[in-house]
Amino acid sequence: MQPKSHLDNYFKSAFTVDNVIFGFDEGELKVLLIRRSEEPYDNYWALPGYFVRQNEDLDEAAQRVLWETTGLQNVYLEQLRTFGAPARHAFGRVITVAYYSLVKIADFTPRADGLSREVAWHNLQEVGELAFDHARILETAIAHLQQSIRNRPVGFELLPPEFTLTELQHLYEAIWGTELEKRNFRKKILSMQLIIPLDRMQQGVSHRPARLYRFDEARYRALTQQGFNFEVRG
Repeated sequence: MQPKSHLDNYFKSAFTVDNVIFGFDEGELKVLLIRRSEEPYDNYWALPGYFVRQNEDLDEAAQRVLWETTGLQNVYLEQLRTFGAPARHAFGRVITVAYYSLVKIADFTPRADGLSREVAWHNLQEVGELAFDHARILETAIAHLQQSIRNRPVGFELLPPEFTLTELQHLYEAIWGTELEKRNFRKKILSMQLIIPLDRMQQGVSHRPARLYRFDEARYRALTQQGFNFEVRG
């Protein structure tokens, strides 16, 4: 039996989690970034993330980072993929497992901690240079979100509980980066019978108030068990 020493080099890697946290506000898809307060990449904008503790699994670490950054729990959180280029961290071999979250910006409370000077939402078109390989992680998360909303109603996680059809269309347009034909989009969405019209209208708007809707999650779960396929095309 070989001594354990021949495995020592394999136990010198560190693991981190990085969270791509998406929000939607005023017709724009946004990502939450922190301004780092330590080397490497001190004062650079970066995705929220940190090292996985010895006593926690990956999902627990991602949930902890989400809580420490936003104060939110029980929100949409999905593992994206692993990034492990040997030179991605200046201090040694660090393998990161990326997650992405969808949050309602109205529920968000910024929480700058000892690792960040600032926490802020950024429009995707205005994101500049990021620390580490976080630009690549963000690009991967955007592509994954664009594909996911074609087949699953994850976009509703970004909307307030009550929304208009225009707000829903603007969400899809922001994620896909393209303009959709209003009549066809509404016909497709309404034909699924997954949103419930409410007996309430918008309040405090300068234009004609629109009807409010909410997502029928119970119906979606029931239909999914029956083999229902949610599909929206841009």
